[in-house]
Formats: sequence, C-alpha cells, structure tokens
Amino acid sequence: MLLHLLAALAAVVLLGRILGRLFRVIHQPPVIGEVVAGIVLGPSLLGTVWPDAYAFILPASVAPSLGLLSQLGVALYMFLVGVELDTDMFRGQIRSTATIALSSIALPFVLGVWLAMQLHQELAPSGVASTHFALFVGVAMSITAFPVLARILADQGITQTALGRLALTCAAIADVTAWCLLALVVGVVQSSEGRGLLTSVLTVAFIALMFGVVRPVVVRVSQRWASREPERGAIALVLVAALVSALATEAIGVHAIFGAFLFGAVIPHQSVLARALEQRVEYVVTILLLPAFFAFAGMRTEIGLLTGAHAWLICTALIAVATLGKFGGTLIAARATGHEWRRSTELGFLMNTRGLMELIVLNVGLDLGIISPTLFTMMVLMAIVTTMATTPLLMAVQGSEAVRVRARLQPH
Repeated sequence: MLLHLLAALAAVVLLGRILGRLFRVIHQPPVIGEVVAGIVLGPSLLGTVWPDAYAFILPASVAPSLGLLSQLGVALYMFLVGVELDTDMFRGQIRSTATIALSSIALPFVLGVWLAMQLHQELAPSGVASTHFALFVGVAMSITAFPVLARILADQGITQTALGRLALTCAAIADVTAWCLLALVVGVVQSSEGRGLLTSVLTVAFIALMFGVVRPVVVRVSQRWASREPERGAIALVLVAALVSALATEAIGVHAIFGAFLFGAVIPHQSVLARALEQRVEYVVTILLLPAFFAFAGMRTEIGLLTGAHAWLICTALIAVATLGKFGGTLIAARATGHEWRRSTELGFLMNTRGLMELIVLNVGLDLGIISPTLFTMMVLMAIVTTMATTPLLMAVQGSEAVRVRARLQPH
C-alpha cells in the first residue's frame, strides 16, 4: 500500500511540474498542467494506453489512502486561500463590486439549476432528489477560482491595475458567497428533512461566531508578532485551530474545507503571522499534498464514460451554459454599474476562471453521491476548458501589443 502511495505521489508531482512549465509557456496557469497530470495518470489515458503501469501507480487499493491525504491537502489549501483573502478589498466601491459579484453567481446558478433539471433523469445517481441535484449543479456552475484568477492577473502584469483590483475584489466576494451557498446545500443534502433547517441555522451561526468573536481575538493575538517571526509553537497552534474549525463544520453537517477556509479568512491578511503561514505551509501543501488531490481526482475522471455524440453534446452544453452564465452575469452587472463595454467584457472573461476550486467542489459532490462519475468527468472538462480560455480571450480583447508591453515590464 505504502509503495503504491509513494509511487503515485512521486509520479503526479513530477509530471505536474513538467506539464505546469509547458502550460505556462502557452500562457496558461501552471495549476492546469497539474490537473491534467492527474488525468493523464488516471484511467482516461495511462489506464488505457499502459494498464500495467497504471495498476502499479494508481491501483484501486490506494484510493482510500490517497483520498484521505487529498482531503487533508484540500482542507489546508482552503485554509491558505482564506489567509490570502484580503477582506480590505471589500471596502470602497462595495455597491458596484458586490452587484457584479452577486450577478456573476446568480445567472450561472439559475442556468445551472435549469440545465440540471433537464439532465436529472439521465445523469443523476439513483435516489438523488432533483432539488438536491439541481442546487449542487447550480452552485458548481457559480464558482470562480480566486487563487487561479490572481495567478492569471499576475502573469499578465495587471494585478495592480484598475481591472485587476476590480476582478480580484469581485472574485473574492463571489467565492465567499459561493462557498456559503455550497455549505448550505451540502448541509441540506446531508441532513434529513427535519435537520436541514437546523444545519443551515448552525452554519450561519458559526460564520457569525468566526467573524464576530474569533476574528477580534485572532487580530489581537497576531499583533504579538508585529515585529518578529512567529515561533514553531505559534504556527502549530494556528494549524490546530484551523483543524478544529474544520472539525466543527464537519460536525455541523457541512464540509470540513469550509471551516478551514473560514479560520484562514479571520487571520489578518497583512499580518506577519499570515506571511509566515504562507511561507512555511504553502510549499508542503501545494507541492506535496495537492498533487495527491490531483491524482485522486484523476482516478475519478474517466473520459471513456463519455461515449457517443449525445454525451459530448451534453458536455458541450455544460461548457456553453457555464460560460454564458458567468460571462453574461458579469457583463450585464458591470455595464449596469457604469463600466464601459471593453472593461465589462474583460471582467466577464476573467470571472469565468474556475480551475482547482471547481475540482474541489466537484469532488465534494461525488463524495456525497449527488453527481454521477459521468457528470463529474463532464464538469472537470468544463473547468479545464473555461479556465484555459481565460487568458487567450483576455489577450484578444486587450490586443497583443498591450500584452507585450506589460510582459517587458514584469520582473524576470
């Protein structure tokens, strides 16, 4: 068991780094290469082309261990996403950015629910209620990958521009809202009819507790390290608190990743403590633990399930509806709040970024039995296509000359 687990980690880390570099050459975020590495090592490619190698690297017996390791990696990753979330961005033009962010969620959510209702009989697992299926697909369609978007903006050299700041703020608000919706949907799905309301109330109460009580305490504690690096004991205590927060949301009936994300979000973004957490925890999580998630997701992505023109037509419809919802919702709200057509179009393309965050949501749905392996595969492809389309579409709107000028200005 350990032999296969180590082989799987070594293979996905190495291939992910190689593909990440190759994807960066074609102006794509490296995380796409890492996601593709997981799929390449799974049954979709390696399992078909070289079954013996696949049986050694990713045998069925390694799935439970890889699954647990990947869940830990995702929980810690979501904790880091919360730490990197700058809540100060929400200030200023809050009405405009909140309108755009909520519209970028509302339209894809509504379209996703509508499409899911059409696909329920064909793609939902047996026994899953149509409302649960539709609500989950609606939320999955609404996700914007804040960390991946930040990387795309940095690669294009526009993080500090008006467009970059607006996109990051809208994505942050949209992600927080979407994760709250996901928490409520998961709570309802996991609970009986009588406990659904209780789970929702407890979730809202937990959020209020984290920001009303825990955050002020964390802010005061973090000031102890305003002028010096936190020691190991402090880092260990913060990680334990993050795991306890994850345990609390798991006990409430929503997913552990939500609690980890919330605790990260209450840590002051600009504090020395936050910087130390990013520097000391990020490498282990992103280089070692997240690849376990990519390998696990790759085992569950079976492109061979998409047989016939009808299946690929549904997959194309998912991509089209997801893109139309995100782009259209953002464009309409941006224009309504006074932004010009070009800025609104650029923002619409940026908000269509999904990437790793979408995979995390989809794995939650598959674990809970809300979506089928076939729909999981279709939506993984949707996440890859929509994320890969972001940079080329943005470059097309902005013009190649502007991109070349920014590239010369970026430090090497």
